[in-house]
Amino acid sequence: MSVLIFIDQVDGHVKKASLEALTFGADVAAQTGTTAEAVIIGTVNDDLVDLGKYGVKKIHQVSGNGFNQFDSQVYVNAIAQVATATGATVLVFSNNVNGKALAPRLSAKLKAGLVSGAVALPETSNGFIVKKNVFSGKAFANIAVNTAVKIIALSPNAYKTTAIDGKAEVVSFQAEAATPKVKIVSVNKASGEVPLTEAEIVVSAGRGLKGPENWGVVEELAKLLHAATACSRPVADAHWRPHNEHVGQTGIAIAPNLYIAIGISGAIQHLAGVNRSKVIVVINKDPEAPFFKAADYGIVGDAFEVMPKFIAAVKKLKGVA
Repeated sequence: MSVLIFIDQVDGHVKKASLEALTFGADVAAQTGTTAEAVIIGTVNDDLVDLGKYGVKKIHQVSGNGFNQFDSQVYVNAIAQVATATGATVLVFSNNVNGKALAPRLSAKLKAGLVSGAVALPETSNGFIVKKNVFSGKAFANIAVNTAVKIIALSPNAYKTTAIDGKAEVVSFQAEAATPKVKIVSVNKASGEVPLTEAEIVVSAGRGLKGPENWGVVEELAKLLHAATACSRPVADAHWRPHNEHVGQTGIAIAPNLYIAIGISGAIQHLAGVNRSKVIVVINKDPEAPFFKAADYGIVGDAFEVMPKFIAAVKKLKGVA
């Protein structure tokens, strides 16, 4: 018996969300009296042994020609083989893009109960109950999982990463590769120093900036804070910014530690994608903007007057000329 954690990687580097999943999975293993093991697919440049500091004891690495590109069906087949071989009774994923593609398929394949969007360790004193977000983060639900094998997809940035002294044993797993049903002909990657879904800080703006030519203040502040940039749907629809920066109910749902919204009114569709942010700062000249009701801190003022002062204050704090 074990807890098996899926380690997501891109271009040979482990994603931040996977570190949270490792810590979470290790804590589930400690809670249930089992061991924490992990599976990673593809060629990796990072030191996998060092991931032992997040509590995982053994990492099963699946590699080979059939696993060079992400294919949910191919990956699910390989993960299922590892789960069977290790006797995994709990599987942990990050509820990110890849996790959302894998966990439901694996749930059907293993006839396992799935809880997606988990935000806390399961309650195991009386069964196996997992707390998750519902109604776009407006409420929580406690879901009882009664199947022999259980799958948890952890919401990104919902569980604190902790590091301990430890090394992981890395072993090669010879999985039978399924025949891919999808052929990847090209890959277009989003630009930016910090991936939006991995960012601790996000600087976002809306129609209040009046046009794409004014986005320099957003990019400057983001660079100073080592943050990702984002935008509201009308901005993406107007092609001021690329659609991969659109956050909200119909865009990307994020949960950074800090979300700075500039010139965004805060319609319910936008709030649904950002309301899991730890701290929300709103800058808007309309004191009645709905976003202020959800904000932890608010500045009522014209963005074109506020932002230069905001940037100057950040530069002073960081000692940047």
